[in-house]
Amino acid sequence: MNNIRTWLLASLTLGLAPFFPEPHIVGKIRWIAGRGVGMGPMDWFDVALHGTPWLLLIRAVVVTLRDRQRKAAVSVPGGPAAGKS
Repeated sequence: MNNIRTWLLASLTLGLAPFFPEPHIVGKIRWIAGRGVGMGPMDWFDVALHGTPWLLLIRAVVVTLRDRQRKAAVSVPGGPAAGKS
């Protein structure tokens, strides 16, 4: 679930497809930024479909960075685990 490479690949393929004339999700975000006038249920489903890989990529990056930070804090002398036996 936290594999950054998997979500990066999904984001660059499903998240951006179709690529021309502009990435699909970019057009949908512009539409929403313009108050989403005229968007139907299929358009909202499309936003969810193309946006999910990006959200999961962001989640995977945040979780990975948080885990690295915690691991570094534990390995530092005097860190949170220093007084535990």
